[in-house]
Amino acid sequence: MEPRQASSFRSLTLDRPDGGMSMAMEIVHMTLGWNKRIEEYIGQTRGCQWQWSLCLLPFEASSSTLVVARLLESLGEAFLRNLTMDPSEQAHNGEQEHNGVKEPEQEHNGAADPLPPPPPVPPNVTPIKAESEQAVKKVFRAPMARRGTGTKGNKVPILTNHFKVNVSNVDGHFFHYSVALAYEDGHPVDGKGVGRKVLDRVHQTYDTELAGKEFAYDGEKSLFTVGALPRNKLEFTVVLDDVTSNRNNGNASPGRPGSPNESDKKRLRRPYRSKTYKVEISFAAKIPMQAIANALRGQESENSQEALRVLDIILRQHAAKKGCLLVRQSFFDNNPRNFTDVGGGVLGCRGFHSSFRTSQGGLSLNIDVSTTMIIQPGPVVDFLIANQNVKDPFSIDWAKAKRVLKNLRITTSPTNQEYKITGLSERPCKEQLFSLKQKNKDDAGEAQTTEVTVYDYFVNSRNIDLRYSADLPCINVGKPKRPTYFPIELCSLVTLQRYTKALSTFQRASLVEKSRQKPQERMSTLSGALKSNNYDSEPLLRSCGISISSNFTQVDGRVLPTPKLKAGNGDDIYARNGRWNFNNKKFVNPSKIERWAVANFSARCDVRGLVRDLIKVGEMKGITVEAPFDVFEENPQFRRAPPLVRVEKMFEEIQSKLPGAPKFLLCLLPERKNCDIYGPWKRKNLADFGVVTQCLAPTRVNDQYLTNLLLKINAKLGGLNSMLAIEQNPSIPMVSKVPSIILGMDVSHGSPGQSDIPSIAAVVSSRQWPSISRYRACVRTQSPKLEMIDSLYKRVSDSEDEGIIRELLLDFYVSSGKRKPDQIIIFRDGVSESQFNQVLNIELNQIIEACKFLDEKWSPKFVVIIAQKNHHTKFFQPGSPDNVQPGTIIDNKVCHPRNNDFYLCAHAGMIGTTRPTHYHVLLDEIGFSPDDLQELVHNLSYVYQRSTTAISVVAPICYAHLAATQLGQWMKFEDASETSSSHNGAAPAGGGPPVPQMPKLQESVRNSMFFC
Repeated sequence: MEPRQASSFRSLTLDRPDGGMSMAMEIVHMTLGWNKRIEEYIGQTRGCQWQWSLCLLPFEASSSTLVVARLLESLGEAFLRNLTMDPSEQAHNGEQEHNGVKEPEQEHNGAADPLPPPPPVPPNVTPIKAESEQAVKKVFRAPMARRGTGTKGNKVPILTNHFKVNVSNVDGHFFHYSVALAYEDGHPVDGKGVGRKVLDRVHQTYDTELAGKEFAYDGEKSLFTVGALPRNKLEFTVVLDDVTSNRNNGNASPGRPGSPNESDKKRLRRPYRSKTYKVEISFAAKIPMQAIANALRGQESENSQEALRVLDIILRQHAAKKGCLLVRQSFFDNNPRNFTDVGGGVLGCRGFHSSFRTSQGGLSLNIDVSTTMIIQPGPVVDFLIANQNVKDPFSIDWAKAKRVLKNLRITTSPTNQEYKITGLSERPCKEQLFSLKQKNKDDAGEAQTTEVTVYDYFVNSRNIDLRYSADLPCINVGKPKRPTYFPIELCSLVTLQRYTKALSTFQRASLVEKSRQKPQERMSTLSGALKSNNYDSEPLLRSCGISISSNFTQVDGRVLPTPKLKAGNGDDIYARNGRWNFNNKKFVNPSKIERWAVANFSARCDVRGLVRDLIKVGEMKGITVEAPFDVFEENPQFRRAPPLVRVEKMFEEIQSKLPGAPKFLLCLLPERKNCDIYGPWKRKNLADFGVVTQCLAPTRVNDQYLTNLLLKINAKLGGLNSMLAIEQNPSIPMVSKVPSIILGMDVSHGSPGQSDIPSIAAVVSSRQWPSISRYRACVRTQSPKLEMIDSLYKRVSDSEDEGIIRELLLDFYVSSGKRKPDQIIIFRDGVSESQFNQVLNIELNQIIEACKFLDEKWSPKFVVIIAQKNHHTKFFQPGSPDNVQPGTIIDNKVCHPRNNDFYLCAHAGMIGTTRPTHYHVLLDEIGFSPDDLQELVHNLSYVYQRSTTAISVVAPICYAHLAATQLGQWMKFEDASETSSSHNGAAPAGGGPPVPQMPKLQESVRNSMFFC
């Protein structure tokens, strides 16, 4: 039995002399102090010559540690004798072996060995009454296996960016070693980036001691080899010169021309002398390569996951040696041809994603184009001018500059030495003083110091001409109590430094515009990337017997029939290439716009003309648009006021003049996207007054624009624009005959770097069964960065549940003729494969509990489907410059060897290369056939009420994302983030402040599609 590797466990493995392994035990949260005790127990075990090794993985100590430890202590040798038996030994546990002869074990009057007494209860522990086994037992669910593949649709050949991998050395083993790095004085090395340089030096210096072995190092604490190193524990000492980045040319070392002189070295207090590192490499685990072959047969295990991780680490190391920036499995080369300016001192950097995947067609290498954001390299001043959009250095906001520059790496002229920015000087360069040691000494023999400005030192002592630094702050690269200053014009930002803050709307638009590639261009780029990476020359891949094909894998695709749609008056809508229109057609269920008004925050807009055209287009679409009560113009004196004030003043104006509460408000925003009035306006309408509202930023207003606007307004007011023909004449397989609710679930997180901003969970649900086109939403806040939704079931008393699911189920019951759903179909967005089990065993359990809380005897059937957009699989039409056709589905070859998954391109890719949605069916208790389930998913891409196109992911998920995003703009979390005590992405100690609650929607809008 192979040892399991799991991050929450400390695994104890027992290694036999013959190389076999037996799992001894896994103990959660074991403290270091008890490892020695276990070692002693194993040493006492009779009849077994075991070597012990511990795989030390990340864990958290808890109060349960002592209880576990005392249990171990009390069990003693008898416990460990049974523990270390192989299954074969357990089958013969009535026998013992002495000198190779098996003898019957001593009988104890037919009774087994007596158990040792229970451990004493610690004085500060109160025993908890154990629940009955029945109460504790919970069903563990794992993702279901594929039941078959679909057959509907026209078959088409498709190429994909997976390249077939052959593995010849399946009988070999990867050996996993843990790496500990320390300075000469024993303190651990915590700086990132140093590890690779140290291990490279180990490899160069101690090649003989390592038996000439190549190894793959993950840059942190794990190292892997093919075959074992000479010993289980190796210790080395290496010496490195002062470490600089290998992503630039800043490798000047002492003694070269242009190096600082001796007095400058002292002043800078930099470790120009070499550093000594101690390296300890200890055996941790043995991973059979056979596990990869097992995974390809659908027999996934932690060994197979680890083996694939080793292969991916080899790819990362291969890229690191070329000086690439590594972002997980994406690699970015320092080549200016790959950079594109997106504004604000930020560059888009094009690179490649590269990872090994198991699939039905065997092992493959998935290569795709990838883009990350980097800081504009070069002079610091140039970056700040671009970042703040100012004309010259003297207009820079230095408080903002200090925040954005912190921890960035620079090189200084003329030495080209590299440093990390720690801050800025308090005073300008010509006023900032520091103590300079003099060569002459005083009477006591002490070196004399004199106060000198940074400007004078560099100009007079170093003879460096400074053109504009005199009146600007200096860059500080020292420590708080021992600052080291450089004039800003001598500092240049190192290349390939990631920019991790959220992009502005304009930066995002620029990035999309400049980074998109048509299918043929992308294929050519990927072929070039595979060739330039030259993986066949990588020694570790060669020793694994790995060879990679240079051809795109061909798979069998199918183009599903386009769903038929219905408009008003029973008219048919024929979608072509995933698109349709409402020319000469009316909405299938038009609403009425009455008791409404216009709030105008825009200074330049012909409001009267806009209203006139809206009434005309509404009539063409079947919507009766009454004349508005009034148009409320913003008072010009408030145009520069804060957003909240502007909204409050507008509402005061509206309330003072309207005879009663309006049913609808049309809001004209200033002429820019993502206006800061939007969030406060939506909150005021939906949470405070319960008024449906539609915002627009009028620029080019024509009939098409107004039709699109009416799509949203009609849906928000309870109407329906179009519907599926099989929805109007209920004939959706498995859904129309039995009351079924469809849920869409998503969690929206704060921007990168904002670790204290609450995450927002949104769940939308279908209503008015058998319709699958009408939805309502429920949105809650939860702890920052928490992906699992924690408020699906929230029991507050024996009779009260304040969770999301109860609210949605009650709405379904009321809106669907007092029917409870017998089937619950869940679409979940935004989770990775490592979180599938949590969705099945945490979120689904909450939903089941919410159902049982409503009715103990009620047991609906569930379907759970994950939708993933964040993956790197792309599809291409052979010999065609166009994207794959809308409705293209792939459920073979590049799909999972065992699990039930498929790729669907429901939409028409108009820009760049189509990104398919990867659907994973984790659970199906209803019993859909592959065709019926795939058809349902395809149909749900055609019921999106905001547009007249098929969308790339099912509508319930899109709606959940919209609801989470819109309500997130209500909460002014940014203010809290600025004043937070949380730093460096860590959560505040003690769990942090309570998460602010989302304001509740007024009842009049709660069941509406306000998010449309």
